[in-house]
Amino acid sequence: MQKVAPTNIVAIVRNPETINDFKEQGVIIRQADYNDYETLKQAFKGVEKALQISTIGVDVETAKQQEKNVVNAMAKNNIKHIVYTSMVQARPNTIFQGTETQYHTEELIKKTNIPYTFFRNTMYMEAIPELIGNALLTNVIRYPSGKGKVSFVSRTDIAEAIANVLTEPTHQNQTYEITGNTAYSFAELAQLINAEKKMNIQHIDIADTDFKEELMSYQIPVEVADLLVSMANGIKAGEFSFTSDSLEKLLGRKSLSLNEYVKTLHTAV
Repeated sequence: MQKVAPTNIVAIVRNPETINDFKEQGVIIRQADYNDYETLKQAFKGVEKALQISTIGVDVETAKQQEKNVVNAMAKNNIKHIVYTSMVQARPNTIFQGTETQYHTEELIKKTNIPYTFFRNTMYMEAIPELIGNALLTNVIRYPSGKGKVSFVSRTDIAEAIANVLTEPTHQNQTYEITGNTAYSFAELAQLINAEKKMNIQHIDIADTDFKEELMSYQIPVEVADLLVSMANGIKAGEFSFTSDSLEKLLGRKSLSLNEYVKTLHTAV
């Protein structure tokens, strides 16, 4: 259901040519970059409510500065409500590097005194194909997560919940832990896939060093590899295992279950 006319939506992106479909629908497109405060300051002019998507910057200090640029630009333009995509149970001194950045941004937003809504998202179901690699061909998930569990959640459900929050007046200064109803270890994820696909996949808890070596063999930059290792260690430590019914309350319905998502996985991963 469409809640807002496309002509009342401003999309701020680095590369406008990548979203021509939205432009054709009437969405206003503005170009800006998280690294460039001046472009951000111009891009937010006339915007009433803003959705800030957390950066994927791999260097913590760079990522913090990028997000600070966005917050400062929103404050400069007197935004009336900021919705920010944070990380589940955001707090200082976490193992996963990204959570540290997003906690820092939450604190910056609070200091602006602008009404906020924080979506503290757990790990996306849509990331599973990358996490399990070619397991549907090899019958092995090689991932250093130990017995740590993840309360996987669908990005599509999150998008709908964010749209609800942006178009309703009752969510100011709220923090929502956005998770699935159940947390699963990678061994349990393998069991779900086996039950659905009639396969015999096993999870092998490889060493961090082996995982990093495998990542580097794909020409992944070392700082990205370190970020991914920190994510695996965060999972192992339980940083993604929290569960909440906040998402279903925001949706007013059941969220997508991991069982349902697994049905959509294709063998040619």
